[in-house]
Amino acid sequence: MADNFSKLVIVGGGPAGLMAGLLFARAGVAVTVLEKHADFLRDFRGDTVHPSTLEIFAQLGLLDDVLALPHDKVERIRARVAGRYLNVADFSHLSVAAPFIAMMPQWDLLDFIADRARTYAGFSLRMECEAKGVATDGEGRVCGVDLADGERIGAHLVIAADGRRSVLRDAAKLPLEGIGAPMDVFWFRVAKRREGENRTFGVFEQGHILAIIDRGDYWQCAYVFAKGTGDRVKERGIDAFRSELVRIVPDFAEGVGAITSWNDVKLLSVALDRLTRWHRPGLLAIGDAAHAMSPIGGVGINLAVQDAVAAANVLAGPMARREAADPLLEKVQARRWKPTVRMQRLQKLAQDNLIAPLLSGESELEKPPLALRLIDRVPLLQRIPARIIGLGFGRERVESPDCALEEAGA
Repeated sequence: MADNFSKLVIVGGGPAGLMAGLLFARAGVAVTVLEKHADFLRDFRGDTVHPSTLEIFAQLGLLDDVLALPHDKVERIRARVAGRYLNVADFSHLSVAAPFIAMMPQWDLLDFIADRARTYAGFSLRMECEAKGVATDGEGRVCGVDLADGERIGAHLVIAADGRRSVLRDAAKLPLEGIGAPMDVFWFRVAKRREGENRTFGVFEQGHILAIIDRGDYWQCAYVFAKGTGDRVKERGIDAFRSELVRIVPDFAEGVGAITSWNDVKLLSVALDRLTRWHRPGLLAIGDAAHAMSPIGGVGINLAVQDAVAAANVLAGPMARREAADPLLEKVQARRWKPTVRMQRLQKLAQDNLIAPLLSGESELEKPPLALRLIDRVPLLQRIPARIIGLGFGRERVESPDCALEEAGA
C-alpha cells in the first residue's frame, strides 16, 4: 500500500519535468513533481532558451513574464574557424514571437515555471525528495515511485524526467541505445566587462574547440577535449590551463584570474544516446531520460520541453477525464521519435566530421570549410542553421486543455 498517492508523479524538477507538471496541472490533473535537490541553484546548467521554447510560453500567454526575468538576447551566432570569424546563424528572421535565444539562468526559469504551476490546485512540488526506483503491482505494471527515505508514492502514471543518468529509466529496464560522443567538456566562467552587443561565439581550430557564451559580466565557457583525457589536461596544472585559454582567446586575459583552481572548473561527461522504447505500462520517459543530447547547438533543454508538451497534448485531457494512460504512451514516443533522431543524426555528423578530427589533430583546418564560408557570404543561408538550432524538427504546439477556461465556459 502506498503511503501517498497522486494521479501523476513526475520525477525530476528540470525543464521537462516542471513544464510537464505545469501543463498537466493546467489540464486539471493532480500532479506531484519530485526534485532531489533543495533548490534549483546549479552552476553550468544549460541556460539557452531557444525560440521554440519561448514560443511555447507565448502560446501559454506567459512570454512577457518570462522575458521579464534577467536574460540576454542572442540574435546571431558567430564562430571563429581557422582564425577567421564567420556569421553562422541569424535567428532574427524566424517567424515566431521571440526570434532569438534568451540566455537565462536556468534556476530563474525553473522557479518561474514552478511558481506558475503552483497557481493550479492540483500541483505539488516536493524538494529534497529523491527517487530510488519504481513500484510495481502484481502484473509488473509501474504503479508508483519508491523514495530514498523509504516512502512510496503511488500513481496512475509515472513520468521519468530525471536526466541522462535516470534512476527510473534503469529501474524500469527500458532499452538504451548508445550512439557515442568523442568529447567531454570543462565548464567554467571568465570575468568580463558588460558590453552593448552580445558576443556569443565558438572557436574551432586544430586541437581546440571552445564554446563561449556572453553572459553580460562574464563568459560562460565550454572547453571541449577528447573523451577521457580530462585528467591529462588537469595534470598540466591550472596555470597552464589559464595560459592556454588566453592564447586561444586573448580577450580572456583580463578575467581569466576568476579561475583560481580546478574547483572552479566543472566536468560535463558528454553522452549521445536514446531509449528505443520510452515507455512501459505505468511509466513514460521524456527529456534527457529518454534521449541524452550532445551540447552541440545547446538544443537539449528545448527538445526536453517539446517532449513535455507532446506528453501533455496526448495524455493530459484523457487523464483529466479519468481515462487510462497506458494505451496512449506509445503515441508520445511516436510524436517525438523522428525529431529526436534527426537532431541526434546531425549532432553525430558534426561530431564525426568536425569535432573528433579537430580534437585528435587529424584535421589541419587551414581554412574554414566551404559550407561555412558560403553561409557567411550569403546572409540568406544563415537562416537555415538558425531554423534548425532555434526551432528544431517537429515543433509542438500546446494542445492540452486549460481547466480554468473550461470551467469559465461551463
